[in-house]
Amino acid sequence: MDRNTYRERIYRYYSSSRNKSLGPEDSEGLNVRAPTLRKIIRQHFPKNSGVSILDLGCGHGAFVHFIREAGYRNVSGVDASIEQVADARRLGVAGVTQGDMLDELRVLENESIDVIIAFDVIEHLTKEELLPFVDHVYRVLPPGGVWIIHTPNGESPFVGRILYGDFTHEQAFTQTSITQLLKSSGFSCVECFEDTPVVHGVKSALRWFVWKIIRRGLRLYLAAESGDTAKEAIFTQNFLTVVTK
Repeated sequence: MDRNTYRERIYRYYSSSRNKSLGPEDSEGLNVRAPTLRKIIRQHFPKNSGVSILDLGCGHGAFVHFIREAGYRNVSGVDASIEQVADARRLGVAGVTQGDMLDELRVLENESIDVIIAFDVIEHLTKEELLPFVDHVYRVLPPGGVWIIHTPNGESPFVGRILYGDFTHEQAFTQTSITQLLKSSGFSCVECFEDTPVVHGVKSALRWFVWKIIRRGLRLYLAAESGDTAKEAIFTQNFLTVVTK
């Protein structure tokens, strides 16, 4: 069985063949991700609401929904899963189509998209597939264009929980390896951020406080082993990378 055969099988039932369906029951269910996605939009998106935005591997369109909520008008998404696209339509998220991400990139003109999103996407690609994908993203972005990536963190003590949590995952990354990939592909600026709890109430504030304690413990472990205090280390199961061309 080749890679495309197993992908076709898994992606056909990508939302429903799980312990819990990926798509929420109704549009209110999108709000579970609201604090995180709104923070990313607020901190890393251009202020000009007229920029063009493409969400590759957009799933049921949660990010597309909150981007539109923030006032951005020119936004669309594409996903390989028929079920995910159907969920987007059921949830009332417009602009989500079914298709192959690389095929979508290939037909776009040079420097035609201002912001590209790949949220929980590049880990599904092999190294051989990822290189042309990165090259097409670079081609499609204008100078100063932004690429926002969210992916499994190979430095996390629980990376296996994410990496092996999806049959179609091929790899994980660290801030070093993803920077190495992107800068060698021509991108000028690569910034990586921990995927920490976003404070928006009492429970999330408690989670944030506990995480800070755990993080200090992980830094102490590395310091004891190697002498490196790991001040800039990223320990969360996933991490965010913001790339500028």
